[in-house]
Amino acid sequence: MNQAHFHLLLNHAPIIGPAFGMAVLLAGFIFKTAHIKRAALGIFVLSALLAIPAFLTGEGAEEIVEKIPGINETTLETHEELGETFLWLISALGIMAAITFVVDLRLPQFSRWLYLLTLSVAIATMFVA
Repeated sequence: MNQAHFHLLLNHAPIIGPAFGMAVLLAGFIFKTAHIKRAALGIFVLSALLAIPAFLTGEGAEEIVEKIPGINETTLETHEELGETFLWLISALGIMAAITFVVDLRLPQFSRWLYLLTLSVAIATMFVA
């Protein structure tokens, strides 16, 4: 397996993860269950962690793919730039989810606003994805 294979294997989880996490978080709001909301936070953190190797394998995948006839260099550059933006956003989502988790355990009265802020960052992340 080469970097392009690893990139293809890994790059779907950080994209699908936040969407799934948002659905779980909304279910937690609807059912008013802390455990479900915390599970969503875990999904966000896991998605952010999986984005790191997905991003790091991108350069190697680019070197392999750019040799294929008909591949547009401009499209690859746009993809890379959006990947960088996405990495920053999903990293912010992962950090925000971890902070929300800690606050929810220690000061649950303040966590509602953090959950809403985390949901907002997840929506922004999905917009870029």
